[in-house]
Amino acid sequence: MAQFFQAKPNKSKQLSAKLSLSVTQLDHLGAGIAQHQGKIVFIPGVLPGETATVQFVEQKKSYAKAKLITIESASANRIKPHCPHYQQCGGCDLQHMDTNAQREHKQTALVDLISKLSSAKAIDADIIADPIVGEAWHYRRRARLATLFDKNTQRLQLGFRAGNSNKIVSIQQCPVLSESLSALITPLAANLNQLKAKASLGHVELTQADNGNFAVLRVTKVLPASDIRWLTGFAEKHQLNLLLQDDAGQLTQLFPLLPVVDAAGDEAVALPYYHLAQEAVRCSFTPGNFVQVNGAINQAMVDQAIEWLDPQPGERILDLFCGVGNFSLPLALKAAEVIGVEGVPEMVQQAKQNAVDNQLDNVTFYHADLSADLSTQTWLGKIDKLLLDPARAGAFESLQWLQKMQPKKVVYVSCNPASLARDSSVLLASGYRIAQVGLVDMFPQTHHIEAMVLFELNI
Repeated sequence: MAQFFQAKPNKSKQLSAKLSLSVTQLDHLGAGIAQHQGKIVFIPGVLPGETATVQFVEQKKSYAKAKLITIESASANRIKPHCPHYQQCGGCDLQHMDTNAQREHKQTALVDLISKLSSAKAIDADIIADPIVGEAWHYRRRARLATLFDKNTQRLQLGFRAGNSNKIVSIQQCPVLSESLSALITPLAANLNQLKAKASLGHVELTQADNGNFAVLRVTKVLPASDIRWLTGFAEKHQLNLLLQDDAGQLTQLFPLLPVVDAAGDEAVALPYYHLAQEAVRCSFTPGNFVQVNGAINQAMVDQAIEWLDPQPGERILDLFCGVGNFSLPLALKAAEVIGVEGVPEMVQQAKQNAVDNQLDNVTFYHADLSADLSTQTWLGKIDKLLLDPARAGAFESLQWLQKMQPKKVVYVSCNPASLARDSSVLLASGYRIAQVGLVDMFPQTHHIEAMVLFELNI
């Protein structure tokens, strides 16, 4: 009799019988932690103190992952999620938790991670700064909406991606997006569906700036004239700065119709901008380049960084991962010399232009790969103070040059507490101590933890 190969079932992915577990705490990604037969079990959507019916979706030797079936006994910190798209959209995964409880959890998780993953001793309560907090809703000034054209229905979906999926969740509103941007979503989706070339549209980036609302529409081919007219009419009706972006990243302004002229007398697109340092600094940026999404928290964060660094006349301050000058420009109002270094060439050019626009001649910007060998860089040398605001990967490579820089103070702004903890070990081993550590609640309703730490050189 012929025998056919039959794959063995993957036991690690098999669903288990339903069981009841008690949740003791949250991990730094916002998942509940329980114990079962000697294993740690991670359960998204539950809170400490709750008992829940769950089902394993993955089992490993030392841990398991489970999905929530029902809450048997609820925590006092559990609230009804505000967003109608909760658990469908991939964002805002802590909406079921009271905002104050979210912040307490994030502060605790931050301190625990730094203590456990770095060589720091237990963090004393007197160096834990008050968290920087703001509005819990309608705080985002920027969002990228995905599009998906359904060939069967000939309709274009506009929304966010589902969690751990490429599926697009169509949305009508977003309660963490600024109210003026959230109100644009439904009419914008209806407008895009009227276009002849809607099948060739990519993502839509919405931005609320101090000089108005902006929308950048990604297009994969030239739009017909009728589509251009339709989009321009929509932008005029909603007083929306509307730009098209092609495959090469080139931006074309559709509205306002009057051309913008740059300092050289050339036509250019209108750039969004925001203010810092009590309106003393204007920071322009190109749509698509990185800026902090929470404007109010960003302003407070910049103010605290300057307070902690305490820049003095005559000092030389280095700002690594400087972007378009978010920290460098306000610092230049206080210090004799500021040097900003960034890895994205377009952002360096914009930072230089921002310095010119703000009439700041004591700040200089350079382009450099901050994960590479920096020994030949002309800007690398003795400095008084250092500011770091890296991406999620952290600043490990840049910190290998601490001995050459020898800053008295270092302010580290982080969007990833795990890489922050790792990099803290480098600073602590180099003779620094943690003088201040605090939460920056940049992303309410989500598990994301932004933080700021002040390191001072032991003398």
